[in-house]
Amino acid sequence: QVQLVESGGGLVQAGGSLRLSCAASGSILSINFMGWYRQAPGNQRELVADILSGGRTTYADAVKGRFTISRDNAKNSVYLQMNSLKPEDTAVYYCYAQPHLFGLRSWGQGTQVTVSS
Repeated sequence: QVQLVESGGGLVQAGGSLRLSCAASGSILSINFMGWYRQAPGNQRELVADILSGGRTTYADAVKGRFTISRDNAKNSVYLQMNSLKPEDTAVYYCYAQPHLFGLRSWGQGTQVTVSS
């Protein structure tokens, strides 16, 4: 079983920046997929960005050009640099890790990001 611990959330003014971190531990052989989802009150959880072990990335249209996902395979960690934050980015952000396409997906506990206008 994989455990994920997130950090880096908080309160920031619009236009500001935050960096989220997520570290995986436990029964890890290899993790192919890592990424971030977010969920705002009353909304469904949505993909923000993900990254394969080889570095290929995917971003939601709403964050393209503002957010950057990266990972450190040696540390089994994934990061999300969030710049030019907007109030609509306010949500709980969850990281995930999945060993392969048909593997079990593990989730972090979530970290709150609040952007004030």
